Amino acid sequence: MQSTAPIIDSLLQTPQAVRIRKASIAVPRRWQWRLFLLSLVLNDIVMTGFAFRLAYILRFELGLEIFYGESIPSTVFYQNLVIVLLPVWLFIFASIGTYNRRYLLGGTREYALIFNGATLGMFSLIAAGFLLPELIFARGWLIMAWGFSFFFVALGRFTLRRVIYSLRQFGYFLSPAVIVGANDEGFSLAQQLVSWRASGLHIMGFVDKKFPAGTLLTKDLYALGTVEQLPAIVNRYQVEEIILSTSAFTTRDSLLEIFKAYGVASGINVRMSSGLYEIITTGLTVKEFANVPLVGINQVRLSGTDRLMKSVMDYVFTIPGLIILSPLLAAIAIAVKLDSPGPVFHRRKVLGVNGREFYAWKFRTMIVDGDKLIEANPQLKAELEANYKLKNDPRITRLGHFLRKTSLDELPQLFNVITGDMSLVGPRMITCPELGKYDQWDINLLTVRPGITGLWQVSGRSDVSYEQRVSYDMFYVRNWSIWLDLQLLFQTIPAVLKKRGAY
Repeated sequence: MQSTAPIIDSLLQTPQAVRIRKASIAVPRRWQWRLFLLSLVLNDIVMTGFAFRLAYILRFELGLEIFYGESIPSTVFYQNLVIVLLPVWLFIFASIGTYNRRYLLGGTREYALIFNGATLGMFSLIAAGFLLPELIFARGWLIMAWGFSFFFVALGRFTLRRVIYSLRQFGYFLSPAVIVGANDEGFSLAQQLVSWRASGLHIMGFVDKKFPAGTLLTKDLYALGTVEQLPAIVNRYQVEEIILSTSAFTTRDSLLEIFKAYGVASGINVRMSSGLYEIITTGLTVKEFANVPLVGINQVRLSGTDRLMKSVMDYVFTIPGLIILSPLLAAIAIAVKLDSPGPVFHRRKVLGVNGREFYAWKFRTMIVDGDKLIEANPQLKAELEANYKLKNDPRITRLGHFLRKTSLDELPQLFNVITGDMSLVGPRMITCPELGKYDQWDINLLTVRPGITGLWQVSGRSDVSYEQRVSYDMFYVRNWSIWLDLQLLFQTIPAVLKKRGAY
């Protein structure tokens, strides 16, 4: 390792590596995270206190007619109550993991925990009211305090996330990581982790005995040494994350050796890729048979409560949406009919859950028999076959350009949501010929209903490559939560207004 270390160090002088070193010198990594946790605590105190105060103003000081009962409350009582509730709220947040690093700066689990914490706080106060008859408080104040505490705490943490994401560009809040196993799976892991900026990992390189140290394996990533040299690599580059490409190990002994050395080491996380399971399933169950734990494969991604929550969200938003938008739908239908000859709607046969085919509805945006134009132009035909989209499509009508730019052509898919074929949020719907583009991931894609909007739509739509679309769809399928759906619905509005990638 000593003879190759200078070579490796010279190869790792990338701008990001230099920024990380400078950031670590300015503020050591352990203090970076301590300051971040302190910021979270301060955010939760300030935002929760503001939520209680705002609830008090709305309940008692504005004189709103929707409330009744106590008109001149004891200000001192509510002040003292809030002083007691603030540490209770923080204790609940801490006990359910809202300050646990594994739930921070990525995904929507953090927001789900905040909601659970605010709910537990509310029920704790209700329970205290039953046990202590002298503890009397306004129900309207409590309900508003509960809702506001979740909203403002989540809003504050959302803002802090954006600050941290910005600081990562300067080398802060990044964990040096190495991938053990330089095979196809390892390269795929590196590509996904490097491209996903919110991961918080700085991939230093690969550890593998097949390649000499200093060998360029992928873009800006080199072989750092062998598994036997892993302790020296961890020490030299201050590695905090060891990611194991499981398919690169031919024996269990090699994996066990790494876990023995680092599985319980302080300051180092050992993570395993899911290997074959990542390809064949989106969820696993473990059940014992004759005292033998066996892994089962879930056929669908969502079941039970998750499926119910997603369906409820779909109908809660879709049914009122259709009622409100019905005049707009009628106006667009008339405009389509007047703009060009042909039907108002276009039916596209696509794939749903478990590969079941159904027709997705859209307002017609192309001329009738427009495919003849494509057949007469080999260049356009090749582009269409490669991307299933044309940036300058001669088949689109005058009104069609406007409908596509504004995504209004997709409004009839709300009826597909009502029939249960689609969801408001989900992976991009595809046709049967497109399934081959997903390679081994096609099994995962068909475990959830396609969506009108989704991660691909809010990330650039047609401006991203097909490989990126597949990656976005797989991320959504694997990381689904009701909070992720709500986040994507919220992000859809600015994405539509920007019209980026819409054609």
